[in-house]
Amino acid sequence: MTASRLIILGASGDLTGRYLLRALVELVERDRLAADVEIVGVAREPWETPGFRDHAARRLEQHAPDLSRASRDALVGRLRYLRGDVTQAETLQSAAEGAAGPVVAYLALPPSLFGSAITGLASAGLPDGSGVVVEKPFGTDLASARELNRLLHQHFAESAVFRIDHFLGKQTVQNILGLRFANRLFEPLWCADHIERVDIIWDETVALEGRAGYYDGTGALRDMIQNHLLQVLCLVAMERPDGLGEGPLRDAKVAALKSVRRPDGKDAGALSVRAIYSAGSVDGRQIPDYSEEPGVDPTRSTETFAEATLYVDNDRWRGVPFRLRTGKALAKDRREIRVTLRPTERLPFDQPHEPGPNVVALSMDPDTVLAEIALNGAGDPFSLEPACWELQLADQEMTAYARLLIDALEGDPSLSIRGDEAEESWRIVEPILASWDRGASPLRSYQAGSGGPSEE
Repeated sequence: MTASRLIILGASGDLTGRYLLRALVELVERDRLAADVEIVGVAREPWETPGFRDHAARRLEQHAPDLSRASRDALVGRLRYLRGDVTQAETLQSAAEGAAGPVVAYLALPPSLFGSAITGLASAGLPDGSGVVVEKPFGTDLASARELNRLLHQHFAESAVFRIDHFLGKQTVQNILGLRFANRLFEPLWCADHIERVDIIWDETVALEGRAGYYDGTGALRDMIQNHLLQVLCLVAMERPDGLGEGPLRDAKVAALKSVRRPDGKDAGALSVRAIYSAGSVDGRQIPDYSEEPGVDPTRSTETFAEATLYVDNDRWRGVPFRLRTGKALAKDRREIRVTLRPTERLPFDQPHEPGPNVVALSMDPDTVLAEIALNGAGDPFSLEPACWELQLADQEMTAYARLLIDALEGDPSLSIRGDEAEESWRIVEPILASWDRGASPLRSYQAGSGGPSEE
């Protein structure tokens, strides 16, 4: 059932200003946001509705200048504002009062407020069929994720809970499904008999960029690997689902996560890398040592680079390493899923070295599909040369946030994370965090603007 009202809790925050307002304008511009869906922002700022609209217009000018002014103005004109405490039932009851049907409450809040906001929503008497959207991070460890799930399930049906991971709204990530299951060229090869390794990489040139309040207490492993990159691993590794509805697709993803070997104490340190950037230069920008970034507590030794090698212990993938890597302040942006095939067993070509391995790579920015293969050389027909085929994908119709937001408003949780899925991700990551706390994997250093600790 489509929601009659979207309630944004934390309407004055950066998430709303940077992503949610833009996503709503996209839906307006593409005629995907029904005209009767109301939008109510809730925050503590001493605004009335006109003040909130002015704030929203300024943020859209900053973060959505490519979208038409007509669409931006149309969205701003639909906004209403309620000043109040987002954790209090009275405020939330006022936000939902008079709704013509189910509402969706979007928790654009710090994680520390999730629990009290959920309790407040439950006490507010929301209309039947209402739902709640929860941003990452979903807990800080397995115990907190279980507690958050318990609280959510106490008040909402699982189908009404949307745990957002915007990676699942990315076109290239979704294209894994088509590449794997709709092409005879790849489907029979997608197993340990033919695939040597899988690398899932999200390298960024951006440094901390003023996010110390969130990032310094989180780190690269929790921020990226525990959620985003493990979601990609699910789609690469899972068995063929019976369909792409919420049940079969999410069942297949959870089964893949359950097959991931939980690193034991010794392996967790040996199969992971953590590091922190030191002062350097990225694209002509001078980056200070991470410990000297504003708001950073150097005693925390928060990692800005994390790498984990995982194994999926089932018949399809046994023995194949999945390397998940992410880092900040690196030499170049590199965001790809790279599948390396095993070499052929015998070559009839008389040459001193074998050609490079066959690789299928999906780049997530820009969206491309690339295949690295070997062909006969131009000069000597009996020699081999590497060749590359690259397909540039059409621009994504909607950004990931817009895609996931319309799913929440229309009650489709297929591309959101299920409760057991969130817990399984923490089951995998927790031993690595524990090994780091014991010093099993020492904190390394890499210079900002370099390739990272693995390549220095």
